[in-house]
Parts: sequence; C-alpha cells; structure tokens
Amino acid sequence: MDAQDRRARRDRRRRELRRRRLLTLSALLAALAAIAAVLALGSQGAGHTAVHATTASTLASRSAGRSSRAGTTSAGTAAAGPTGPPGHRAVPILMYHVIAPPPPGAPFPGLYVPPSEFAEQMQALKQAGWHSVTPDQLEAYWRHGVPLGPGKPIVLSFDNGYESQYTQALPVLRRLGWVGVENIQLTGLPPSQGGIGPREVRELVSDGWELDTQGFSHADLVTLDAAQLQYQVAVARSVVQHRFHVPVNWFCYPSGHYDATVIAAVREAGYTGSTTVIPGWAGPGEDPYRLPRLRVLGGTSGPELLSLIEAVHGDPPAPASYTGA
Repeated sequence: MDAQDRRARRDRRRRELRRRRLLTLSALLAALAAIAAVLALGSQGAGHTAVHATTASTLASRSAGRSSRAGTTSAGTAAAGPTGPPGHRAVPILMYHVIAPPPPGAPFPGLYVPPSEFAEQMQALKQAGWHSVTPDQLEAYWRHGVPLGPGKPIVLSFDNGYESQYTQALPVLRRLGWVGVENIQLTGLPPSQGGIGPREVRELVSDGWELDTQGFSHADLVTLDAAQLQYQVAVARSVVQHRFHVPVNWFCYPSGHYDATVIAAVREAGYTGSTTVIPGWAGPGEDPYRLPRLRVLGGTSGPELLSLIEAVHGDPPAPASYTGA
C-alpha cells in the first residue's frame, strides 16, 4: 500500500469518527429536549397535558429508534452468560398495589394487602419452591435459554409506585433475597399522597428490582388520540430511562385497558412487551404485548395464594382487546 492509499484510509477513518460523534451528540440533544418538554408539562398541570402532547409526541418519535436500541442492548445484557435452547415453561406474574391495611372509605379496599399478609404470602411461596425473577430475566430465558435458577420462577409486580411498596414490600423481599418489578406511574401520585419518591426508586433499582412503567397519569389509553397515546407510552419510557438510567423494556397497561391501537403504540415505542390484568400464566408462545397477571387482593392467605396460582394455570390467552367491560 503506497503513501497516498494510507492517507486516503486515514481521511476516511477521521470522517467516520466525526460522523459518529455528531450522531451521538444529536441523539443526546434530542433526548434532553424530550425531558425538558415533559418537565414543562408537569409544571403547567394536568389540564395542559393535551395542549402540549403534540410537541411531546414529536420529540418522542425522534427518540423512538434510540429507545428501541436501548431495549435491544438490555436484552443482550440479560442474555449474557450461559445460554441454550429457548426456554419453554410458563411463569405466573403476580400483581400488587398497596402493601398496607385499607383506610376507612377506601374506594378499592381489595387492592390493599396488609404487610403481615404480604409477608405470609411470600413465605408460603418460598416454602412451596418458588423464587422471584424479573421480566427481563424471563425474556432472556425464553429467547436465549438463560437459566432462571433452581425451583419455580415467579414474577412479583407492583403497580403505580406506592410508598408502601418500598417501606413494606422491599424489606420482606430483601430478607428472602428476592426482587420485584416496579411499574411506576410518573405523575398524579406524589409522596404526599402515598407515592414513592425518586430516592426510594433508586434504592429499589440498586437492590436489583426492575423498573418499568405504566405511563404518566394512569390514563385510559384506549380513549386517547395519537399524540396523547404517544406521550403516555413513548415519552414516559424516555423519561424513566434518562431519569433512572434503566432500560424500561416492559409496559403495564393502566387498569389493564388496551386495544390494537394501544398495542401498536407500545410496540412502536420499543418495549419488549406489556402486561395485562387478565389472569393466567405468561408463556413464550403468547403475544408478549398481552401477558397475563394474577391480581392479589387483600384477605388472601398464603395457602389461598398458592391455590389461586395453580387455578389460573392453563387459562386462555388474554383477549385481543380489553376495556374493563
């Protein structure tokens, strides 16, 4: 190779390096712009959300490719280590809300599981041979055969982001060496109203919990227009990713409501899949955007929970759409 060829190759390498740097900088600026837009929305109140949703959705569309790549990177990380044939076993996903006794006049008292009851349920699961895994670990098992460990795997999911999930559920799971998945709601549940704060969320993550989302405000997604839907799904993912430095590969449908349009928006935003409120066990042969979950209600003893888990094994797949009717 003569000197002229070497110079030409060096010039090409320099141009490629400059191009990559510019792309990285552009991606970072777009992500920061999306976060700034969301923070502005929050400061103006929920009443202005619809007005600014179009701007937020535009920013989200620019970052959709980056979000998708973040999910792919996480899946690759989860799949690191021993692999084999794709896993085939189905796994139950439990759904919890408030880990506390229901206050007088609570509109949905069944969503409150007292701490002692929760501890009993977890102990019953352990004695029956169960152990907790995360949705990302489940996906790595289904796709790449990454082992889930000895015993029977189960996913423990916690919706909305109630503080009691940190103060009551975390210590119980920590003693067992288990983790959960927090499906955080970004607005409408401040610490003053029993919501979890950023410090607590970061401690959950540092403890090994997976952090996913159900959007900003627990909106009924099937009633939203395209811009509002993208705000609740795509922009929410971007905000959680950049605020807590986690991949956010799974979406949780608020109140379990979804249809074909909602599923398409979740897929477009780069999520690996999503969870419903339809009872059953999640398996690799199902639509990953309609994974079933078993809601755990207050008043359920440990043995009763074990029976409920077995009772929904083999239930039919979640329907193509669900609106609560």
